[in-house]
Amino acid sequence: MRDHVDPLRTDWAEVAAPAVPACRVAVSDLTVTRDRKTLLNIPTLTLEAPGPSVIIGPNGAGKSLLLRLIHGLLPATTGQISLTNPSGGGAVKQAMLFQKPVLLRRSVSGNLGFVLRQQGVPWRDRRARIAALLAQGHLQTRAKQPARSLSGGEQQRLALVRALATGPDLLLLDEPTAPLDPAATREIEDLIRQISASGIKIVMVTHDLGQARRLAAEVVLLHRGQVREQAPTDRFFALPRSTAAQAFLSGDLLR
Repeated sequence: MRDHVDPLRTDWAEVAAPAVPACRVAVSDLTVTRDRKTLLNIPTLTLEAPGPSVIIGPNGAGKSLLLRLIHGLLPATTGQISLTNPSGGGAVKQAMLFQKPVLLRRSVSGNLGFVLRQQGVPWRDRRARIAALLAQGHLQTRAKQPARSLSGGEQQRLALVRALATGPDLLLLDEPTAPLDPAATREIEDLIRQISASGIKIVMVTHDLGQARRLAAEVVLLHRGQVREQAPTDRFFALPRSTAAQAFLSGDLLR
């Protein structure tokens, strides 16, 4: 029977009564071709789970490429990516975080203040907003320290709360804990949970299946530029429907 089930079908009604997500990402007829090679071929994909949508897959599957397309950093060959706010709040604001954060040559507070100023936050309101962001990232004692002198985990926490300073509806995360130790990874994951609980839609790429289990509301498996399975997390890990997902979770090399 399993072979007759659509591996891409996601029925959230079976899992929970989801809250309205902060942002809905819809991909249609998306292709990316470079040097006559098709890197992505996604006829349809919708990310609207009530929690983080986590994209996994082997190296070269197109995971980071998809994030960059959603963020508008790269052009697609064909197709459309639509970002909508289901609550009718107007244009969707988004931010993206990479494996290695790019920090300004300023203090920790200076990095946050710069973004808030760019966002038009009045100077009289910035101090309180900076204090709140420092507290959220557990960086209060590092406020005056040069941002680039922070540890790797601290830099990533700063990058996360700096992204929040832009007021995003959608936050794209490209393996944000890949170079970090377990303690720093735990702190980043806690912060990601807080951000998701605040109503911001998160779409995240990770190579860590354990992290996908811990954070994801839904999992999307990419292989060779195609979506091979999309499902709520519990179902994906307990009962993968596609051959590719079964092999990937078993530790086999996908062909």
